[in-house]
Amino acid sequence: MKILVLNSGSSSIKYKLFDKQTLTELKSGIKEEVKDHKEGIDRILNKLQEEHLIDDPKDIFCVGHRVVHGGDFFDSATLIDEAVIEKIEILCELAPLHNPANLEGIKAVKNILPNTPQIAVFDTAFHQTIPECASFYPLPYEYYEKYHIRKYGFHGTSHQFVASQAAKQLGKQLDQCNLITLHLGNGASACAIKNGRSIDTSMGFTPLEGLMMGTRCGDIDGSLVFYLEEKLGCSRDEINTILNKKSGFKGLCGTSDLREVLKLIEKGNSHAKLALDIFIYRIKKYIGSYLMILENVDAIVLTGGIGEHSQLVREEIYSSTDKFDLVHLTIATNEELAIAQQSLEVLS
Repeated sequence: MKILVLNSGSSSIKYKLFDKQTLTELKSGIKEEVKDHKEGIDRILNKLQEEHLIDDPKDIFCVGHRVVHGGDFFDSATLIDEAVIEKIEILCELAPLHNPANLEGIKAVKNILPNTPQIAVFDTAFHQTIPECASFYPLPYEYYEKYHIRKYGFHGTSHQFVASQAAKQLGKQLDQCNLITLHLGNGASACAIKNGRSIDTSMGFTPLEGLMMGTRCGDIDGSLVFYLEEKLGCSRDEINTILNKKSGFKGLCGTSDLREVLKLIEKGNSHAKLALDIFIYRIKKYIGSYLMILENVDAIVLTGGIGEHSQLVREEIYSSTDKFDLVHLTIATNEELAIAQQSLEVLS
């Protein structure tokens, strides 16, 4: 039997196939230019059969789905039924770019494999343990009651996975570990983990808050939105695009790819150097604040494309923490494996 993990986007479906017994990865891929999710998943299943990785679609023991937003409803992986689908639909308002596509994948699998269990694993779930003092914004309280405005955090599946791997490397139980985990890629976030539980994270109501990223600005003065709107004569949607898709590394030096940024720095590009300096400075600020709230930290863990592969960034971050005598770990994240593991746990 096999476990199929899907990450359904608006125009693509990423997938990985795992052996149920060993959780060995058997196949990974992406189906692009998807216009109909049912057709896209049918093609994925046909490909798996053609490559003799499954004998029949019924060979799929379960399907695990990455779902971006679980809101206040979900604090762990969940077996999908009609009630869960309804809640994911409600949360489309909070994640309009992601949850609708995630739902399309769920509904397509339900149509193709009606008797196969499906499990939703939420990016926000790991952060549901963040206390109110860290998750609530100091806005009128009724805005939370009426509109559910609060910090939710994202990348939770990644932070949880590398934290569990870090605990193994430290020879401790996860619930005995205090960690600072940094998921650094085109999207970037930090997480403070106390006794194995998330107690703060840099991303907020949306993934825009927090660290500077490939195309996202991260933390800014909220009044800048109104100032830009006035100066640029932009619509609300255009401002949203600027903050999410035209800022960060891309906004400062024209590229969101750190490898290209480093090439520009070698050529003496001052904007690229400034972008890297801001990126690292803000990471250090979050590390400093998390050191204060955790009081004692077993390790700092780096993951994600930049965290795993950029020696320069790792050295800059680690050099700032040498005085605290912390263990430094670089751990490859594997969100699909985490989804497969959590799916099995739900069904067991």
